[in-house]
Amino acid sequence: MSADRQRIDRWLWNARIVRTRSAAASLAIVGHVRVNGVRVAAPGRDVKCGDVVTVALHGGVRVLKVIGLAPRRGNAAAASQLYEDLGNSPR
Repeated sequence: MSADRQRIDRWLWNARIVRTRSAAASLAIVGHVRVNGVRVAAPGRDVKCGDVVTVALHGGVRVLKVIGLAPRRGNAAAASQLYEDLGNSPR
């Protein structure tokens, strides 16, 4: 893995969007994840800072901008530093 990219399943897990990495991989496999508007076909798809990740989860859709990558999963405060939630922005 390069320092400026990370697998989408690992990023979703590190950012605490899902509880397990296998759940993140499953979301990617079934097509519930998009990166920059393009459906992700495999959990190995890389993301980088600046990418916009759209996740269909729990009957809703979350739109997140990647602003950081983490080498390991941290606490909730650290996880919230990995993304900007675009879904709550005023329109």
